[in-house]
Amino acid sequence: MDGLRLRQAGVTVRRPAAVLFDMDGTLIDSEKVWDVSLADLAAGLGGVLSPKTRDVMIGSNMDRTMVLMFDDLGLPHDRLAMEEGGRFLTKRTEELFRDGLPWRPGAADLLVAVKEAGIPTALVTSTERALTEVALDTIGRDFFDVTICGDEVDGRNKPLPEPYLKAARLLGVDPADCVAVEDSPTGSVSAAAAGCTVLVVPCDVDVPIGPNMVHRESLVGVDVSVLGALLGR
Repeated sequence: MDGLRLRQAGVTVRRPAAVLFDMDGTLIDSEKVWDVSLADLAAGLGGVLSPKTRDVMIGSNMDRTMVLMFDDLGLPHDRLAMEEGGRFLTKRTEELFRDGLPWRPGAADLLVAVKEAGIPTALVTSTERALTEVALDTIGRDFFDVTICGDEVDGRNKPLPEPYLKAARLLGVDPADCVAVEDSPTGSVSAAAAGCTVLVVPCDVDVPIGPNMVHRESLVGVDVSVLGALLGR
C-alpha cells in the first residue's frame, strides 16, 4: 500500500486499490423501474406483490427474485412457470431500461473522479448480463475495468461474498484494500463479507449498521479522498 497514498490537507490518506460499484439503486435510480416490471409480473401471475417482499428483493438475483415472488403470491415452485416468469421480467425490464435511466445523485461525478485518478474499478451487480448491458448504454462501459453480473457467479450471488471476491480477483487486488459502494442490505452484507470497506448510500430501503460499513445520505461530494479516508476506519 506504500505507493497507494495521497495527501489531503497535510494528512496522508490511503488510496483505494480499487472501487467496486453496485449498479441498481447505487449508480442509477433503477429500482423504481423494477417496481413497475415486478408489479406487472405479479399481475400476470394473478396477484399483487407485497411491499415487504419487494423490499427484500432489492439486491437479489433473478432466481431468488422468482422464489420470493412465487412465495409471496402463494404459488407452487413450478420450474417452468418460474423460468417463464424470469423471461417476462427480463423482457419487461429491458423495455423500461431502454426508455432511459436516471442517475443517483453524485454517482456520475464520482465515476468520473475515480476514472481520472486512474483507480481500477468494477461493476458488481445482481442484474443479469443482458440487462446490465442495456443499463451500461446509460452509465458508460468505459468507467469499468471489470463487470460482474448476477448470472456469472455460479449461483453464489449477493449476500454471499463471491461477486465482490471475483471482482477483486479479476482486478488483482486485495478486497481489504478496496471500497465497495452499495445501497441495499443484501449488497452491503456481500461486500463486507468479502472484506471490503463498504460505503452504504441507501436508496429505497434502510441498511442496518454493520462491520466495515460507513453510511452516507448520498454520493454528492464524494471523491477519491473521501473514499480513501474510509479505509482503516
